[in-house]
Amino acid sequence: MSMRVAHLAIYPEKGQPGVDLSTATVEADGLTGDRRKKAAIHLVTIADTDVDDPPRANIVVDPGGHDLESLVGSTLLVGSARLVVTQRPSNCPGVYADVTEPGHVSVGDDLETVDDA
Repeated sequence: MSMRVAHLAIYPEKGQPGVDLSTATVEADGLTGDRRKKAAIHLVTIADTDVDDPPRANIVVDPGGHDLESLVGSTLLVGSARLVVTQRPSNCPGVYADVTEPGHVSVGDDLETVDDA
């Protein structure tokens, strides 16, 4: 089972609509152009996206049967960026992640769990 990036977005201004992207640069503190928030990256699944009240997530994934919450503590390779899933948000779906290796991510990229051992 694999996960794949289905959608990318940044939210430059609080309370304003997001900007959809096909490719993004992942910096140490989040996606280039994104307003800095509680965590560098917010990931959700397609099932978490509600047309009427979508989460303000940076990366939406097709989970391929995976549960994002089970990945807390895991390292992910997303495009050429490496992320560590740190926690589940208290008031919204998905998970937060920190960037351990900057890189680039595009819609259609696979997400792979990696063993840092």
